[in-house]
Amino acid sequence: MAEKVLGKITHFYGKIGVAVVDVIGEIKAGQTVKVKRKGGEEFEQVVESMQVEHKDVGIAKRGDQVGMKIDQIVKPGDIIIKA
Repeated sequence: MAEKVLGKITHFYGKIGVAVVDVIGEIKAGQTVKVKRKGGEEFEQVVESMQVEHKDVGIAKRGDQVGMKIDQIVKPGDIIIKA
């Protein structure tokens, strides 16, 4: 089964643990997603919070650019996929 890509990480702010994500598919707060690193490693996490222009959002749609709290260190080019 093909992976459904939900977003691509463009930046990571390590001090606050937030990634900037270009959204490709719908992402909802509370949803479990997988973060897949370029090297093939991946981890699962629940989307705890997302923000657009410093405002909390419950749903991010294709074309949005969101700040998302991430549990582990990620890098630009890593992707968010449906768990």
